[in-house]
Amino acid sequence: MSVDYSLCWVDTPEGLQAAYEVLAEADVVALDTEFFRETTFFPVPALIQLTAGETVYLIDPQAVAASADFQRLLGGGPLKLIHACGEDLDVLSLWAGVTVAPLVDTQIAESFLGSDPAIGYRRLVARRCDVDLPKEETRSNWLERPLTPAQLEYAALDVVFLPAIWEQQYRELVELGRSEWLEEECAALSRGHEGGTDQWYARHRQLWRLKPRQIEAYRELTAWREVEIRRRDVPRGWLVKDAVLFAVAEAMPQNRYELAAIEGVTPSLVKREGDTLLALVKAARHQDESALCEPLPMPTSPPFKRRLKTLKRVVQAHAEALGVAPERLANRAEMEAIVNAHLKGEALPLPAGWRGRELSADWERALAEQEAA
Repeated sequence: MSVDYSLCWVDTPEGLQAAYEVLAEADVVALDTEFFRETTFFPVPALIQLTAGETVYLIDPQAVAASADFQRLLGGGPLKLIHACGEDLDVLSLWAGVTVAPLVDTQIAESFLGSDPAIGYRRLVARRCDVDLPKEETRSNWLERPLTPAQLEYAALDVVFLPAIWEQQYRELVELGRSEWLEEECAALSRGHEGGTDQWYARHRQLWRLKPRQIEAYRELTAWREVEIRRRDVPRGWLVKDAVLFAVAEAMPQNRYELAAIEGVTPSLVKREGDTLLALVKAARHQDESALCEPLPMPTSPPFKRRLKTLKRVVQAHAEALGVAPERLANRAEMEAIVNAHLKGEALPLPAGWRGRELSADWERALAEQEAA
């Protein structure tokens, strides 16, 4: 498959308005971004690529701000196609200050059609369009100006195939009755980029090793870091790594001497953030007992492992019947949360939407049968 396109470099308000007037008339707009994020928490927008057909607009976000019209275009209007959209949504939120919608992630769309849930754009284009894309500019410096002809071509090719790919995907999704599944997934992606979260602590795989008061300390420590990395605009690990915060929560130090003795805590960290870390641990130490969480079940215990295996069997059976990867139906964290609730006799945090319709009844039945046995 070959495509013909022209390039339009946009670095003025007038150029941006001209691009808007064309794109706003389209039903579907393909979109991608290039950015820099090695030394910052927030990505630095370097390039925004859009196309609705023959012309690929390459917007220089360092030179031109998003207009009110462009904000409306990204936050509403035509359907936006993005492949593996997670970081692109961050970039567009920074540049335009809006949540992109309506949205289709072509990586997710392809996963509903039996593909690898993490299929890359280059492989998708090869599969759907029989084109082998160049990869030499993958790690280019996209902040340099002017961009080279090779960079311009690479940037354009990141979007020109998406409309044709989506046309194929949509037809197949409708035939399988899965177009609503994709709508739910992509709407959730948009909602997930509306603001930050203070729940970073819950991602730690070893959280069950901590006692409730230590968990509260780790929650306090990570919540503080989430605020600070945004305020200072630095990567998480540059401020303090997860492993160090976890070790601090585990040790619950009461003074600088005890803090400095923890593995991974450097003298410079004690000097810069020692008083803050100790204050957060102290707050957790004095937190009212009723505000602490329940002890977490051990995922290595036989009751936990049996229940998790039961849920996995249900997922595997449904995945095989549907012809999709098990990861598309449920991830380990979701299943562990259900197991935790079941062991504590609490209401199960079952999924909503299409996942709930596919899995919830069978999960409940399987857990009940295991308990009875």
